[in-house]
Amino acid sequence: MTTVRTATMAGLVLMLGACVQVQAPERPIEINLNVNVRQEVLLRLERDAEAIIEENPELFPQ
Repeated sequence: MTTVRTATMAGLVLMLGACVQVQAPERPIEINLNVNVRQEVLLRLERDAEAIIEENPELFPQ
């Protein structure tokens, strides 16, 4: 009885598998990566500005 049940289940799986269609989407998949690099850029700019001020104190009087 178990063999008949297994064969029946295998047949159903094969029949259902034939009904499934795999199709590529019409539009490409879009992955939006919003990366925040603002802090690093500001830090570099601040370090560069400090170096310029230290090298040329006459340009930036206090």
